[in-house]
Amino acid sequence: MRTVVALPGDGIGKVVLPESIRLLDAAGFKANYVWGDIGWDFWCSEGNPLPDRTIKLIEQHKIALFGAITSKPKDDAEKELDPSLRGKGFVYFSPIVALRQKFNLDICIRPCITFKGNPLNFIRKSSNGGFEEPVINTVIFRQNTEGLYSGVEWTNPPKNVRDALESNPKMAAFKNIPSEEMAISTRIVTKNASERIIKAAFEYAKKYGYRSVTLCEKPNVLRETSGMMLKIAKQISQEYPGIDLWDTNIDAQMMWLTKNPEDYGVIVAENMFGDIISDGFAGLIGGLGFACSANLGDEYAVFEPTHGSAPKYEKLNPSIVNPIAMFMSAVMMLDHIGENNIADKIRNAIADVIAEGKFRTYDMLKLKGGPGVFEKGAVNTQQLTDAVIAKLK
Repeated sequence: MRTVVALPGDGIGKVVLPESIRLLDAAGFKANYVWGDIGWDFWCSEGNPLPDRTIKLIEQHKIALFGAITSKPKDDAEKELDPSLRGKGFVYFSPIVALRQKFNLDICIRPCITFKGNPLNFIRKSSNGGFEEPVINTVIFRQNTEGLYSGVEWTNPPKNVRDALESNPKMAAFKNIPSEEMAISTRIVTKNASERIIKAAFEYAKKYGYRSVTLCEKPNVLRETSGMMLKIAKQISQEYPGIDLWDTNIDAQMMWLTKNPEDYGVIVAENMFGDIISDGFAGLIGGLGFACSANLGDEYAVFEPTHGSAPKYEKLNPSIVNPIAMFMSAVMMLDHIGENNIADKIRNAIADVIAEGKFRTYDMLKLKGGPGVFEKGAVNTQQLTDAVIAKLK
């Protein structure tokens, strides 16, 4: 029997992950779950949101389901440390980003696919004055370990860093800025990682019949980093003659998002741009309550919804939050490990519940979150899980 590391994390992660496991059990997926410590509580009490004991669990079992994480700015993080730990050099770093880097989970896959009947689906005016609802079927491949999320940055950069940067003529514009008034982040892109994510995007397009792969970058301004990715994409595209390579700038892509989103199949981008474009497409299919993802490496895999921890909703009882993003992340896990029949069963059950429209959480009813949503017809998290379980075939 397979063992899965369960990482609830923070906020609503502690709600949606147990419901996802309940659904997996009902669908016939047989697994043992070992629970790992991760998140804000462990930062506050230990100065480490990703304890070594959790890393060892993933090293042993190689696959994990992850709920949600809370991240706060540097100064706020320092203030919330246990008093005994303050001033001792502990620095907060996002544990999910740390997981990606520790286990080289460099390929992030974020499907954004329309569920028929979802009242939150994107609609637009048609040429005849009516309305139309384009079907979105876009999958974003986000490079997960490099780019602006690589963590190579400084506030008050030391002299050796400053000297190295000033070897670039463009730094002349900052020559008179004191280092203590300067913060610097780097955008690092490497050939090997770019080849891996772009190749993975083309392979996915080939496997699932997508007609295009779009590189979404900014090579007209970020000439070196985005330029490298575009050059590699052009080279790799020659191996896939049946799949078109498109390239778009991230800013223009966000404008086109609501113009012709149905035209885009697979999109590939660096870490930050992939984060932006995947949230944008998620908005077209109902928001982050429907946004799932996989973080994949050669040996390890972590599956997570892309929403945040929404701590203001954690303590509501019953819970109001939409668990579908977590459910679909579990479905991605099933597909990854070859449990395709169970994955299809859950996927179809979710689609049936959404299409039927009898069970909708507050977000699907376009309500402001809070305990009063039940009086207006919203179901709670557990009721939605029950509805999906009832549709399993």
